Amino acid sequence: MPAMPELPEVETVARGLQTSLVGRSIVDVQVRWARSVAPLGPVAFSRRLAGQTVTDVERRGKWVVIVLSGGDALLVHLRMTGRLMLEAEACLDDRHLRVILFLDDGWRLHFIDQRKFGRMVLTAHPQQVLGDLGPEPLGADFTPERFAAMLARRRGRIKPLLLDQRFLAGMGNIYTDEALWRAGVHPLRRADSLSPGEVCQLHASVRAVLRAAIASGGTTLSDGAYQQSDGRSGEFAGRLAVYGRVEQSCPRCGMAIERIVVGQRGTHFCPRCQPAPEREF
Repeated sequence: MPAMPELPEVETVARGLQTSLVGRSIVDVQVRWARSVAPLGPVAFSRRLAGQTVTDVERRGKWVVIVLSGGDALLVHLRMTGRLMLEAEACLDDRHLRVILFLDDGWRLHFIDQRKFGRMVLTAHPQQVLGDLGPEPLGADFTPERFAAMLARRRGRIKPLLLDQRFLAGMGNIYTDEALWRAGVHPLRRADSLSPGEVCQLHASVRAVLRAAIASGGTTLSDGAYQQSDGRSGEFAGRLAVYGRVEQSCPRCGMAIERIVVGQRGTHFCPRCQPAPEREF
């Protein structure tokens, strides 16, 4: 199953669009899959979007936020297989093309989504969609002290907690596994069991792995599902330490990487670098 784009992939897409899309006006819209633009229907979505100019492109959690001149925001969640591709002409392979935004410079923004899980939400009130998200892990307000206070109130396992978008926005399976490995924390540890030193190490590891992945344009796995907005692949896959590396050697200690299921998610870790808690629950 393809991995859902996480913070580094969405940030990379948003930055690519920010460079090329800001200042462009949307002159026409074609919706080929109605559910991609729910809750608005295709006609209302197209009429409301046409004529607006892109004033900014941002990211919040796993959402691309396209800010528009008319007071709306176009929120895009890529889910499993969604792509936002800026192209100068029609798609050569348009079997999975769901929405087309025609721009005033002749280019097109294509929303491609093989599995049809992705969504484009056009709204004047983006906080109604984004308001429940937790802090941004790369934000200045996400300090070790704040992270410690967040963890101190939680008794659940650390991995599902980091995946909870209401707790921390943008983390997903790949970078949670990688951050826990960097910090030497087992994914089954109770959140409130981490020592102050472990909390600081995990905080630093989360930020470090996200920044490194952004610098590499994100992670494109062997399925090729994720691509940047210009069609390039992300290059971080070659730097993954544990994710997807079952039975391969840990790059730190050499022991074989193991895989378990935590919270219904495949989870990769090193049994030596990330010792199991004394008593699981």
